[in-house]
Amino acid sequence: MSEYDVIVIGGGPAGLTAGLYTARSGMKTLLVERMVPGGQAAMAWRIENYPGFPQGIEGVELMGRIKEQAEKYGLEIRSGEVIEVNLSSFGEKPERGLKKVVRTKEEEYRTIALIVATGTSPKKLGVPGEEGLIGRGVSYCATCDGPLFKNGKVVVVGGGDAAVEEALFLSRFTEKTILVHRRDELRAARITEERAISHPKLELIWNSVVTEILGKNEVEGVRVRNLETGEDSILEAKGVFVYVGFVPNTGFLKGVLEMDEEGFIVTNENMESSVAGIYACGDVRKKLVRQVVTACGEGATAGFAASRYIEKWKGSMEGKR
Repeated sequence: MSEYDVIVIGGGPAGLTAGLYTARSGMKTLLVERMVPGGQAAMAWRIENYPGFPQGIEGVELMGRIKEQAEKYGLEIRSGEVIEVNLSSFGEKPERGLKKVVRTKEEEYRTIALIVATGTSPKKLGVPGEEGLIGRGVSYCATCDGPLFKNGKVVVVGGGDAAVEEALFLSRFTEKTILVHRRDELRAARITEERAISHPKLELIWNSVVTEILGKNEVEGVRVRNLETGEDSILEAKGVFVYVGFVPNTGFLKGVLEMDEEGFIVTNENMESSVAGIYACGDVRKKLVRQVVTACGEGATAGFAASRYIEKWKGSMEGKR
């Protein structure tokens, strides 16, 4: 079983920044990421509100820079999906305190401190036709799949920043992009909202929800219900992009940490969870703002706090010898 001072679970902006801080502090640090380092931020076609880039920067470039910087200071990155975290006494010397055992499908690691930065996954609509047409026109990532619908018609469901920004991105390729929102106003930032409303290839349908995704082998359209009149209509489309919220990736931590009713991890201002030596940062944490800049800030705090915890832990163990 490999042993580390710190294990970071999740390789988005929060996890990479946390790993940068702990590795730079001289802590033996492993980052475990189930996909490609960079997380959802790496799939953003342009990030315009990260300080220092007045013209914006592509998500993949920004995340690549952070990854390169972290690895420069010794951060070790491995691919794997964590399926379980347990608290366990250290080998045959329980007097040395508790360590955290992290299990993936292939490996098992032990660590003094653990930083959880697993982010979130897109919520699904839960309507007929959605599940069977994923990858056949139903998507949760415009940056990944948008170019596949060049000169076609697509529907975007949602009204927050993610939905509107991705609708604007899709409009670069499509003949027409239709944004369906359940309210009578968008929840996106004002500048993003203004761009959407004035865009010639973007149509907004208010006070409506998608009740069914149509098509047998691929998406052919959606059934939309007006919440004010109750009337149904059908919109022809080749693609449906869903942005109706996110769920935290915390299933592997049930029973280990305190979470809110939605599964987001509860922490204090130092990113400390309900278990000593376990920290959470980024979108997986219960908080108000979910942005790359806040994720990086929280990653820095978690990394600093974890380093302090390890130093004290090692000092106390030295005193017991």
